[in-house]
Amino acid sequence: MTKAFYIIGNMTGNSMDAIDLVLTEFKGDKMRDICSFSKPYTKSMQAKIEHLRTEVSNKTRKEIEVIPDFTRIHDEYVRQVAGCINEMCKKFKLNKAKIDAIGFHGKTLDHNPPSRAKVEKTKPYTLQMGSGKMLADLTGIKVVYDFRSAPVMAGFDGAPLVPPHNAHIAATEGDGCYYNGGNTSNFAWVVDGVARVGADAGPFNEYIDNFIRDNTKDSFDKNGKYGKKGKLNKKFLQKLFDIHRDYYERPLPKSDDPQFYNKDKVFDFIKRSKICFPDAVHTLEYFAAYISLQGLTLTDKKIKLPPHIILFGGGWKNPVVRESFDALLAGKGYVLPEHEKAFTTFLARFNKKPTIKYSNFGEMMEARLFADLARYRLQNRVWEIPEIVVAKKKVICGVVATPRKGRKIYDDYVNLAAKGWQK
Repeated sequence: MTKAFYIIGNMTGNSMDAIDLVLTEFKGDKMRDICSFSKPYTKSMQAKIEHLRTEVSNKTRKEIEVIPDFTRIHDEYVRQVAGCINEMCKKFKLNKAKIDAIGFHGKTLDHNPPSRAKVEKTKPYTLQMGSGKMLADLTGIKVVYDFRSAPVMAGFDGAPLVPPHNAHIAATEGDGCYYNGGNTSNFAWVVDGVARVGADAGPFNEYIDNFIRDNTKDSFDKNGKYGKKGKLNKKFLQKLFDIHRDYYERPLPKSDDPQFYNKDKVFDFIKRSKICFPDAVHTLEYFAAYISLQGLTLTDKKIKLPPHIILFGGGWKNPVVRESFDALLAGKGYVLPEHEKAFTTFLARFNKKPTIKYSNFGEMMEARLFADLARYRLQNRVWEIPEIVVAKKKVICGVVATPRKGRKIYDDYVNLAAKGWQK
């Protein structure tokens, strides 16, 4: 009989909007979400994490650990995650003894993947904060964490990690392009039930949400209420692409991070160009859709494209973004002159017009991803990231922490592949 795994997945993403949890049952290739729980970040915690991102940028583990307030903010973050897990268990009357593990992503604070390091002629690293040992002790449940270090240390990007999970979803929903509209957008082509390629396309909600927060009392443009009042500024669209052009034009697979998005340059351009608020929001939302399709145009011509695009992630709920993506996919949206040929060629690769639908597994997808990763680690299975499979490398993602009794010392505040791991 196939063993069933019951695992809590946790995600506290770059958007820093909430702590998301989902308890998923895994039976072979079948998945079933049992319950979920989410608690918004406080404004105070959002500010602390944003501050910490700046402080830790391009620093080694030793340099990070002596930063004033690092330990305090780290401990507060882990305690909040633990508190949410304990609250979820109490609310749904979950027996912790029957939960196999918590899949804990931690908080990404810095990321210099091999694909970027090669271009910049630097050494690759990735930085996640979050002691799995502390979380295990605070919840009394085994924790699997630090999933990105092993791929990076083996020479791979370690992000996005989602393509194999998309392939597992495809066992139910079928082949297609699985597209996540989160803080950063990422996609994976699943063909014949196998993830063929996956990559980050670039900023999705990052520009939009930060601009909304800077100029209104809202956290995001709910239902596109601001963007719908504006119109596309073509000059601004061109500037948005130019600012991060080196990444957008880089071949697949590749990994991106908010630290490279140059938000200050973007927002300064809006101010200097005197672009009105509604037009700025509309163009930022159009740009999220634009680079989503532009990223797909880089897909290897050898990959046969299934005519289905499966969406997940809150960003696609914005009607301006979604309608802009639909128009571009139909060949009707505005395209920068330099991309007209690439967009036309890409759309011609489909035998029929692609259908677009929302994934039935869309809710809590990112949290469930880490439950799935934890399951693989408990089984000592290779997480089938496409480029790792092609390279025939055996890379098992994740570190396991078991709850302990007695005096507790934590040496895992920072993940293994932080800057300087090569030493």
